[in-house]
Amino acid sequence: MNKQKRIEIFTRLRDENPNPTTELNYSTPFELLIAVILSAQATDVGVNKATDKLYPVANTPEAIYALGVDGLKDYIKTIGLFNSKAENVIKTCKILIEQHNSQVPDNREALEALPGVGRKTANVVLNTAFRQPAMAVDTHIFRVSNRTGIAPGKNVVEVEKRLMRLVPKEFLMDAHHWLILHGRYTCTARKPKCGACLIEDLCEFKQKRDYQ
Repeated sequence: MNKQKRIEIFTRLRDENPNPTTELNYSTPFELLIAVILSAQATDVGVNKATDKLYPVANTPEAIYALGVDGLKDYIKTIGLFNSKAENVIKTCKILIEQHNSQVPDNREALEALPGVGRKTANVVLNTAFRQPAMAVDTHIFRVSNRTGIAPGKNVVEVEKRLMRLVPKEFLMDAHHWLILHGRYTCTARKPKCGACLIEDLCEFKQKRDYQ
């Protein structure tokens, strides 16, 4: 795919949705961090249902740490892998209190040192909370990047690095959200909605005529 096509793709995505953001509910970087940790192998809708009950009660490292693992589990038990997530969140809160003055760090190294925070989670926090150019490649972004030809790669790190290099600078800050939303609602896994797709004429997916 050439540069002009990429510019046109992201221009159209931006025109349709000028201010994209995550579908996770949050009001502080800490709330976002916890929501993203909880969202691993879970839906944003499911996470929001849990945090909508949790955050009015506890939405700081001190308050969640005070709940303890068992207390936190009561709020997040509807989310997959809630046992390990509860332990990771409590450990993360302890580290934030003891090492970061209860603030979420705004650099990758410190974020990835937190329990339950991998490269993808760190990228979401850096991009969404701190407005740093970063690309959190989940299954949606991986699929869209490969299927359309925007930035094909064999694994998520390869796709991430290629997107960071190939997405035109003016779109880089919000590209992560546009690609996730496109994969979630239009370029879906089993039956992509090619006939209703904003970028169908620019996409290099060879089987798209099968989904008209």
